[in-house]
Amino acid sequence: MERRKTRRVRRATGAAVALALLFAGAATVASARGDGDGSGAGDASVRVPGASSADAGFARDMAVHHQQAVEMSFIVRDRTDDEDVRRLAYDIANTQANQRGMLLGWLDLWELPKVAPGGELPMAWMAGTGGHEHGGHGSGGTEAGSGAGADGVLMPGMASRSELARLGRLDGEEAEVFFLQLMTDHHKGGVDMAEACASLCTVPAEQRLARGMVEGQQSELGLMRDMLAERGASPRS
Repeated sequence: MERRKTRRVRRATGAAVALALLFAGAATVASARGDGDGSGAGDASVRVPGASSADAGFARDMAVHHQQAVEMSFIVRDRTDDEDVRRLAYDIANTQANQRGMLLGWLDLWELPKVAPGGELPMAWMAGTGGHEHGGHGSGGTEAGSGAGADGVLMPGMASRSELARLGRLDGEEAEVFFLQLMTDHHKGGVDMAEACASLCTVPAEQRLARGMVEGQQSELGLMRDMLAERGASPRS
C-alpha cells in the first residue's frame, strides 16, 4: 500500500515538473531573445548578461551539476528492477537533461563561453549568498572556490568518482538505497544553487526556471526520503 501511494505521488510530481519545464522553456527563449510579452515592456528590460555574471555562472555550473544527475540515473536504471526507482530515475534524467539543454542554449544565444572565463572557479558567482561558504552535502563535498575537491567533486552535493564507481557495482536494493542517498545530496546542492540564482540572476526567465528547480527538487527530496524509509534507510547526514 505504501509503495502504491509513493507511485501515485511520484507520477503527480513528474507531471507537474514536466508542465513547469514546458512553460519555463518557452519563457527562456523569449527572454533570451529579448522578446516582450506584447506590452512593450519586455524589450527594454532584457539585457544580455556578461560572462562573469550570476546568470552565466548559474547556467554553466547547473549544466555540469545536472549532467551528473543524468549519469547517476542511467546507472541505477541498469542496476535495479524496482519500478518506482526506475521511474524516478527516468523522471530525473528526462527533466534535468532538458533543463541542461536550456541552460546551454542560453549561453549559445548570449554568445558566452560554456567554461568559466579566466579560470573562474565553480560557484564563484554565488559569493555573498552564503552558498560558497560550506562544503557539499555528501561525503565528498568541497567548498566552492577551491576547485575540484577530494576525488573529483566539483560542487556541493555532487558525487565523487569513487561513489559513482560504487553505485555501478551495486545491485538491487543496495543500489536503490545508495542512489537515493546520492541523489538526495545532489538535489540539496542543486537547490542551494537555484535559490542563489533566484536572488542574483537578472534574466527573468532564468529566475523563473531556478524557482521551478527549487520547487521540483524539494518535492523529489520528500519523495526520496519516503522511498528510503520504505527500504529501512535514511538520507546521509
